[in-house]
Amino acid sequence: MKDVLLLTGAGQIGMAIARRIGHGKKIIIGDKNIQNAENIAKTMAEAGFDVEIQECDISSKDSIKNLINFAQEFGEIAYFINAAGVSPSQAPIEVILEVDLYGTAVLLEEVGKVIKEGGVGVVISSQSGHRMKQLGAEIDEQLATTPTDELLDLEVLNPENINDTLHAYQLAKRCNVKRVMYEACRWGEKGARINSISPGIIVTPLAIDEFNGPRGEFYKNMFANCPSGRPGTADEVANVAELLMSDKGAFITGSDFLADGGATASYFYGKLRPK
Repeated sequence: MKDVLLLTGAGQIGMAIARRIGHGKKIIIGDKNIQNAENIAKTMAEAGFDVEIQECDISSKDSIKNLINFAQEFGEIAYFINAAGVSPSQAPIEVILEVDLYGTAVLLEEVGKVIKEGGVGVVISSQSGHRMKQLGAEIDEQLATTPTDELLDLEVLNPENINDTLHAYQLAKRCNVKRVMYEACRWGEKGARINSISPGIIVTPLAIDEFNGPRGEFYKNMFANCPSGRPGTADEVANVAELLMSDKGAFITGSDFLADGGATASYFYGKLRPK
């Protein structure tokens, strides 16, 4: 049987990474929107990849477990990519927390239970988690270590304490990074590795929704005034993931890699610094 590559989130970034590392593997794609999964699977199959799809809502632990069980029918899960999520313009606060925050935490935990000895994973987070003010060591530890079933009960994640959908998204992405650090210690017991990547503005259908949404001008200004002067591409995120998921990244785990064209640097020390 082939090693299994499990991809959650049938989008451009997930596909770009899967195309880099998926040759010779059984690729299982899970997405809540089965049409998205079918579209990505068709593109990859026509390029010679071995792909199966399964509907999966990552805000549901049962749905995640069903996806993992389905993937295991084809072999051991040796590679994991989580590129699922919703943006601040696509969903209300509660849904962002359930999908981007809770769903990612559950995926890390459940995949970590079955990941093959020496396996590797990557979570797509976001630059947004880096731009939010520091939460303090106590809250960081809560986000990292609170049992998944209790995670959304944390005071910091009470919707009454969250300003808007962007704030919810920033909290989710900060939690992703802390959760990866925590889970890296669990995964390491199997010699497995897990890291996160925090992209900036990457041209994808999700980003285009943002460009055309209520914060469109904010995002256009961000990439225009960051050091790179442009948005990134899914393949540029895949460049980082390919390193992290290869033997060349064998000493890297529990880490987050900011790939945002310098937007975060500019936010603190450059043209994007708030007045």
